[in-house]
This record gives sequence, C-alpha cells and structure tokens, in this order.
Amino acid sequence: MAFSGEQLMENYLIVGAGRSGIAAAQMLLKLNKNFIIYDGNKDLNTSQVLEKIGTNKPVSFILDEISENDLREISVCVVSPGVPLDTPVMKAVIQKNIPVWSEIELAYLYDKGTVLAITGTNGKTTTTSLTYEITKAFCEKTLLVGNIEIPYTGLALESVEGGFTVAEISSFQLETMVTFKPHVCAILNITPDHLDRHKSMENYKNIKKSIAKNQDENDFCVLNYEDEVLRNFSKELKSRVVFFSSERELDEGLYFKNGCVILAENGEQIVVIKEDEVNLVGKHNFENIMSAVAITYYAGIPLDVIREATRKFVAVEHRIEYTATKKGVKYYNDSKGTNTDAAIKAIDAMPSETVLIAGGYDKKSDYGEWISHLHGKCKLLILIGQTAQNIAAACDEAGFSPYVFADSMEEAVSIAQKSAKSGDCVLLSPACASWGMFKSYQQRGNIFKDLVRSLED
Repeated sequence: MAFSGEQLMENYLIVGAGRSGIAAAQMLLKLNKNFIIYDGNKDLNTSQVLEKIGTNKPVSFILDEISENDLREISVCVVSPGVPLDTPVMKAVIQKNIPVWSEIELAYLYDKGTVLAITGTNGKTTTTSLTYEITKAFCEKTLLVGNIEIPYTGLALESVEGGFTVAEISSFQLETMVTFKPHVCAILNITPDHLDRHKSMENYKNIKKSIAKNQDENDFCVLNYEDEVLRNFSKELKSRVVFFSSERELDEGLYFKNGCVILAENGEQIVVIKEDEVNLVGKHNFENIMSAVAITYYAGIPLDVIREATRKFVAVEHRIEYTATKKGVKYYNDSKGTNTDAAIKAIDAMPSETVLIAGGYDKKSDYGEWISHLHGKCKLLILIGQTAQNIAAACDEAGFSPYVFADSMEEAVSIAQKSAKSGDCVLLSPACASWGMFKSYQQRGNIFKDLVRSLED
C-alpha cells in the first residue's frame, strides 16, 4: 500500500448518497473522519440517508449544486461508481485538484488481507462468485465485495492478516483507482459496453486494463488468450501473466480440451475438473471456471480445494439461470446479460430452438453481431423497452424477420408461452440495461421468474 490509514487526510466529500456512499460514510464514521455528503437530488430525504448510515451524529449534506466555498476544506473526494466524472460536481472537484477516489480505493487502503480482483465486460459475477466459494473453502476469513452489490467499504475494516478479499470491479470503479494493487487480478474479456459513459472503445479498454497498473513481478494477472486486446496487453505488464483459453492448448496456463479444464505448468498437464462434474452450461462458463481456477491456484490454494468447491458451485442468479419447465418448454433468466456480448453467450448456450426476450435501456450499443447469432437459433425475438425500435431496425438490416414488440414483461412472457412448443427454450437475455422499465436487472429478472412460475404446467 502507498500509505497507511493513519496517514489519510481528514476532510472527505462523499459524492452520491446511494449504497456505496452510505457504506463509505459508515466506514469514515468508524474511523472518526470528517465528511460531507453531496447528492444531486435536491429533494433527497436526508433523514432516511442518516437512518441507513445508522448514526445520530450531525452529518452535513450538500444537495443539487456545489460551490467553490464548499470545496475549500475538502482533502479527498470519494465518488460513487454511478456518478460520471463529467458531471458539474466532479468537474468542480477535479478543477480544484482534489484527489478523487472510488469507495473501492478508500476501502483498499485499510484492507489487511490478500486482494483478488476480477474485471471484464462479461462473466465477472460468475467468476467472482466461484472465486469466493473456492477461497472461502480454503480460508474462512474471506470477504466478497465490489460490483457484486456489496460495497467494499462496508467490510474492509473486518479484514484480517492472512485473510482474503475477493472483489468484482467495474469500469466505473476503475476510473478512480489510485493505489489499488491486487495480488492476483483477472481481465476476462473486453468487448463494447458503457460507451455512453466512457465515450470511446479506446477509453473503455484502457480503464479495464488499469486494474493491473500497480502490480509488480510478485503479482499475477490472469488474461483471456482469445481476446486479442488482452493478448497484446500482456506484453506491457510487470506482473506474471497467466493465460486461459477455450480454443487452444497452451504450454502454460489453463485450457479447455475434450471436456476437461487442464492446468499446464512446468511441462505437466493436470486435469483440474471435467465438464460432467460441474453445474454450469456453455463455453463461456468454462472460461469463467478457468479464470477462477487460475486466480485461486496462483493465490496459493491447493487444487483439491479448488476441485471440490467448483463441483458444488451453481449458476449465479440472473445469469443463464434455469427458472422452470412449463409444458415441455424450459425457461431461462439471463437478466444480467446487459450487453450484446453477454447475450451472444446466452443464446449460444441454449440447447434447442429459443424464443428470446430482449431490449431495454439504450447504452449506444451496436446490435449487428448479436443479431447475426440469432439465425438458426432464435425462432422469435420479442422486443421490449427503449431500444426495441433500434433493434428492430438492425434486424431488418441483417435480414432477421421473426420479431414482435411487447409493451411489458407480462405481454412478452405471454407471447413467448404461445410461441414456444415442447422442447423449445424461452430466454430472457436483454442485451441492454434495465433502466427505464425496471429499477435494476435484478427486478427485471425477478418479475420474469414470477411470471414464468405462474404459468400453467
């Protein structure tokens, strides 16, 4: 670490009063640090925020606009991941040369354990969850934090020497990392996503790659060999690179061959686990398994522990999650498939002809490659949300005609039920964020599951 907790500056500005901001406030209270909370919502119920923080101490709030005078005594700004750096408040902070940290950075400075961190466009949550289950099976003193809906600042002070922290890290969180230095990190893949925020693919790539920027020769970086960006990036790294591949045999690293995950090391090829031993489906999930195996193995966890925990692991909720079989039709919830690359992996994992429900909030994605994967696999595409017309236009351009529109998830599920026959699959894999129609991808997935389970058997 660059410096210890005792050396940290005293006056903090927390930007954003959501889950991350509240956790950061709770942590700073425990450390007896001074802070102010800013939120852009001028009608924010500050009493509710204080109740969530769990304090009766006086806390200062700034709402809507912030002045130069408000920033005069601020030493550090802790920004929530949902707040873009080009908002007026963040521009004002940056102009004053105030250090900007994510709550991940703040938490990391107090973490006493070994940090294992995962990023990538797709597969983060499954890989992080499996990495956590393996690590916890080896060491009870393991924390699970980050973009997986558990703020790091909420648990960092519980870390202990000899323990582990497994962190899912998003591009939004990586934008404001300073000293964050995981002992083992993984970049699973980099495909277009969040371009509405990051403005260009080049910016997005560089932000993702920054997870390894502070690593040295004693650390490890796990990379997908089949991602050309990452293969080239490996040449820039100071840390030891560990590749995984689902397409070819590697001399060193992890690869998938003949239904087996194999570890190649020092001239040996060791079978880690076989396809029929795990509960996950789809090639992409074996990439996730290989990533988790690599992360934990190079963190010092024995292979027998890795094998046993991987055998027990089940799919993450909302990620190609089997929901029910109704009249011979299998229904799958992939609400976490919020970009086209994730949605491609989901449709490729379906075992039979599929009725697909897709659409949602517009992240300025290109739908061409995704639609090309639907030919011969998707018998009907049901479009919902803000992007429905844009996706329909892309379908017309690609010559994919079996699509219809639905005004709600209820209507979409009803159409899917009528269109699917016994032996088919119905898949919710939106290729878009949930905002607009739903509060979150979790709410979207839960509504889909409730509707499916209420269908007649």
